[in-house]
Amino acid sequence: MGRSNQRATTGNHGGSMKFAIIGDIHGFWDARDTAYFNRSDYAALLFVGDFAPWTGSLRVARMLSALTRPAWAIPGNHDAVTRLQLYAAIRHRRLLGELTAIGMGRRVRQLAAALGPVRLGGFSLDTLPDGIGLLTARPHAMGPDYFYYRSYLKRRFGVGDFTASAARLQALVELAPRRLIILAHNGPAGLGNTPDAPFGSDFNPAWGDFGDPDLRGAIACAHASGRTLLAVVAGHMHHRNRKHGAARTTVACDGKTLYLNAAYVPRMRRDGSHRHHIALTIDGNSVTAEAVFVGSDGGVQAREPLEPRTQHDPAP
Repeated sequence: MGRSNQRATTGNHGGSMKFAIIGDIHGFWDARDTAYFNRSDYAALLFVGDFAPWTGSLRVARMLSALTRPAWAIPGNHDAVTRLQLYAAIRHRRLLGELTAIGMGRRVRQLAAALGPVRLGGFSLDTLPDGIGLLTARPHAMGPDYFYYRSYLKRRFGVGDFTASAARLQALVELAPRRLIILAHNGPAGLGNTPDAPFGSDFNPAWGDFGDPDLRGAIACAHASGRTLLAVVAGHMHHRNRKHGAARTTVACDGKTLYLNAAYVPRMRRDGSHRHHIALTIDGNSVTAEAVFVGSDGGVQAREPLEPRTQHDPAP
């Protein structure tokens, strides 16, 4: 398969840089993963969240704290929550959700501490190597049908709905460098409404496009402001359809930005082989991506270039 180029608007930059995008871990991580990434030549590691096999995430976070490469992460809908809280969110039980959200701020702080040098973000702006901005989007995102974890987000960030979230993200875009990557848990609206679309609903096809509208607003703002939005990386919607096992399209392009869904779940086989991540390479004006599969011995088993499906004028 071929490669796709994204035209930059800010002239020439440094040499080629590679970033590793690690999708929803869901417990599938061990010391061999840590060793592989520590000896890699990645400029930075980006984790899209959902560390735990169910909820909590501290066990995996403590393993990630041994990473020595620069690393950033966004919490997913499974992270720093309890099982009862996740149940309340899934069932849209608002009162139960508010009650179980008590202590979520403390749990997020514990997760951040357990991650050590891996920087846990949310509604935040950082700088990657070569002056590339990293905008970490709304944390704990779970889909557009409901504003999940509202109580915590309202207390912590003053954000209680999609409109307020979009405004906060767009304000961060206006502060960002001219070249930018967005790190999210769930992806943006506008990339397709079928179950095999990058962020289409597989558990209930009637939902169609399950991408987040506030993230789409931030992307539109970045494009309108003349920034070069190199990539939007996310996960959440797993690479296999939960109903019939069909493969999901994990990459798309709108002619300006590369969109990646890194949620390859489970990210390794039972024998410890075929450990998945995505390598995102930025080389001057070119942005390319490939799926990388690493063996239990730390050697690369396979590389699969990711050819994006072109999207034209995604919905605002």
